[in-house]
This record gives sequence, C-alpha cells and structure tokens, in this order.
Amino acid sequence: MGWIVAVIAVAAAVAAAVRAQNSARAENIALARAELAERQSKAADARTAALTDEIRQLARNRIPAAALALSHPTAKVPGLREAAEVDGDSARLLTEAVQAARKAVVEERGRVDAAARAAMRGTSAKIQSLLNQSQQLLHELQHEYDDPRILQLDFRNELALRRTQATAVLCDAWPGLARQNSPLVEIVLGAQSRVAGYERIKVANHLRDERLALVARAAEPLAIALAELLANATAYSHPDTDVQVTVQQSGGRGAFLVVDDAGIGMDDDALDRARALLAGPPEVLLTELGDPPQTGFAVVGRLVLQYGFNCHIEASPFGGMRTILRVPAHLLTVMEEDRSLSALAPKPVQAQAASAHPAPTEQETAPVPQPAGGDAAALPSRRRRAPRPARPAPADAAPDREQVPRTPEQAGASWAALQQGTLNGRSVAARPSAPAPDDHDHPDDRDEQGDDLT
Repeated sequence: MGWIVAVIAVAAAVAAAVRAQNSARAENIALARAELAERQSKAADARTAALTDEIRQLARNRIPAAALALSHPTAKVPGLREAAEVDGDSARLLTEAVQAARKAVVEERGRVDAAARAAMRGTSAKIQSLLNQSQQLLHELQHEYDDPRILQLDFRNELALRRTQATAVLCDAWPGLARQNSPLVEIVLGAQSRVAGYERIKVANHLRDERLALVARAAEPLAIALAELLANATAYSHPDTDVQVTVQQSGGRGAFLVVDDAGIGMDDDALDRARALLAGPPEVLLTELGDPPQTGFAVVGRLVLQYGFNCHIEASPFGGMRTILRVPAHLLTVMEEDRSLSALAPKPVQAQAASAHPAPTEQETAPVPQPAGGDAAALPSRRRRAPRPARPAPADAAPDREQVPRTPEQAGASWAALQQGTLNGRSVAARPSAPAPDDHDHPDDRDEQGDDLT
C-alpha cells in the first residue's frame, strides 16, 4: 500500500508543477500582450502626433511656400518633417494637398491678372487716344505761337504717351501707332525723344548703309522697346554721365542697338531676373512686377516675344549695364533713294571719317588779308584746305550746303583776300614755313567738334 501512496503523491506533485508552469506561462503571455498593446498604443499616439504636426506644417509653411514659389522660383518648399512616422497613404494625401493648393492659387492668380489686364487695356486705349489728340493740338499751336512752354507741354505729353503705350503693350494690346518703313537711325532718335534725360543720350552711327530701315510692322515696337531701355539707363545712372547708344550692322544677322550706361549696376539676382524678363517669357503676371510695378524689362520682353527681337543685358565697361537689342535681318529693309533722312540723324562714322577734310568753306578759302611783306607765321594755318594758287577753284565747286547767296561786298572781299593770300604764299615759297601758332588752329578744332555733336 505504501507504494501506491507514493505514486499518488508523485502524481499530485507533477500536476501541481504543471499547473504552476501553465499559470506562469499564462501570466507571461498576458504580460507580453499588455506590453504589446502599450507599445501599439504609444506608436499610434506617435503617428497621430506626427500627422498632426505635418498637417500644421502643411497649413503654416508648405502651402504658403508653394504659393511663394510661383513668383520666386528659387524659394524652397519644405517637405515632410517626420516622414518615417507618417504612413504612405497619409504622406501621399499631404503631397496631393500641396499640389491642389498650388493649382488653385495659379488659377486664381491667372483670373485676377486677366481681369486687371482687361481693365488696364481699356483704360490705356482711352488715355492713349486723348494724348494723341492733345499732341496733334500742341503741334498746331507750335506753328501759330512762338512760345517755348508749348514745347515743354509737348514733351511732357510725349512722356505720358510713352508710359501709357508701354502699359498697353504689357497688357497684350496693340502699340496704337502705325508707321511706314522707317530708317533705323530715325527710330533711335524717336526713342530718344521719349525719354526724360534725352540730352544725356549720345548716338553713334556705325551702319554701313545709312538708309537701313525697319519694316512698317516692327518700326513702332522697336521704338517702344528702345525707349524703355533708354529710360532705364538714364534713371539708374548719375545725371552728370552720358548714355551711349551705338547702332551697328552685321552681315546676315541684322542690326544691333547697344545701350551703355555708367549707373549703379545690378546684383546677381536682379540680373538673372532681368534676363528672364528680357528673354520674352510666355506669361508675366502684373503682380510679379513689384509695387510700384517695374514694367520696363517686361514690356521689352513682350515685344521680343511678339516681333522676334532679341535682347541681352550684361555688365558694361562704363561701370553700369550694357543692353544689346538685336533686330533680325528679316525685319530690315533699305529706304528708297527719294526718301530724305532727318537732318538730326547722326551720319555714319565712315561718312564722318571721309568728311574729316571737307571741301573748303568760304571762311577757309578766304583767309584774312595780310600785309604784302608778312612772313610765313602770318599765313593761315589751314593752307592745306585752300585751293592751289596755280589752279583756283571754279565757282561751281562750292559745297552743296552753300545755299545762302553772298552779297557783292562779300564776294569782292573773298576774292581780294584770296589774291592777297596767293601773293603772300608765292613770296615765301622759297623759304621753309614756320609752324603755325596755336591761336589759328584751336578755333577751327572747336568748330569741328561742335559740328560732330550736332
């Protein structure tokens, strides 16, 4: 019987051990499940907090930055700050929210800008019509009254007309003025007359063909574009400095208008933005031009896009900026010979060089009478321009510009002076000539410089 009791005791002990082990295992499982649930709860709370932060980031930073980037492409748009804590669906929805906000902003800006352009286009057309009527009336008054104030009014009317015309072009309107084929140098003069600092603008004509002209449809647009560039050059340079305009012609590539100023220049960001506007972007919003709007480069860009010009800006050797406006060859033509050029148009440099020693004028061919016994120092210093004594110039060799008839007294004095100068020259022909004094040379030099400036 004892062994039976022992077996029963052993079995009871084993059962108790098993029950204890199962109870411990159950407790461990329950503890593990509790820990897992706690970790899952903490992870869910962390994801919720991260998603909340991302939504806050979306509202406060990402959407405003995306709207700002539409006007300033260099502005950075922040992404997800806690990408690891946000699941894929949430991250995708947040990105779609940014894109949807950007699209909505673009559409709204386009609608507002289109409405503003339409309003400005209609207003500019009416103002431009009134200014043209005022200009016609002022021109009539100039013929009736000799009052310099009328010229001042006409000039101010021209400035207002240019600003209105530029605004209309910026709003995709027609320039509002039709021209015939116009010489390139006259277009430059017309653009110069529309700028407040016109007296500071110096034009150098380097054309091989001075009758080079623009076709009718591109004449006024080029004048508008050049006037905007000149206005920018004069506005951002010192009033005591000149603005140099060089008109050049290249074989097969058209013509170039180079504007140099000695202004304050541009930093890299401003230069990049100016180049982007001058390149002729397909769309420029009025809200992107600043307050007050700086429309000059934007107007040139619109004309570049519409008429095929090309404009580039870079640093100038004069210290400011250099703007190069290229006119393609297909927009150029040559004026007929019967069309006379403006008297104010600068002559080509080649023509000026060829006329550096023009035909002798009345004053040059008629030196002041000298005593018969005068020496070489008393002779005129510009004898190289006088006719040779043995071959006096005929009467029909006078320059074409001598249109005012001379009186008999003037003609007699000229011939007497010429004969006296001939006698004096023959009397000293055998002796070496002394150098001419400076007093005889400087006045003529000043006269030549004055002619070149005009």
